[in-house]
Amino acid sequence: MVRFDSIRLLLALVAHLDLELFQMDVKTAFLNGNLEEEIYMDQEDKVCCLKRAIYGLKQSSRSWYFRFHEVINSFDFAMVSEGHCVYVKRTTKGIMFLTLYVNDILLVGNNLEMINATKQWMCSVF
Repeated sequence: MVRFDSIRLLLALVAHLDLELFQMDVKTAFLNGNLEEEIYMDQEDKVCCLKRAIYGLKQSSRSWYFRFHEVINSFDFAMVSEGHCVYVKRTTKGIMFLTLYVNDILLVGNNLEMINATKQWMCSVF
């Protein structure tokens, strides 16, 4: 999860540099994770082998983070080394920051077109 100090810093940048700020909620976040081990679930008179994470598993948030990290890196975001849930993307059009807090995402940037393209892309992936 992103540190509170990182969020405070981004909000200060938004206010000082008049950047754009958007918040997104990933409703099916924990259903997007891939499981690394075999997990079985007892359901009535059946035993099911899970192929994907579900709500309530201890592994769900960890698998969601790894999936998110993999996907967001493929869209040219780089993880900030000081904060494992803070990502940055620099292009000739502008700069954009992305933070992840459980299943909430903050997008901050100076190019609205770039932010909207990222939002649209994330809606199609998650």
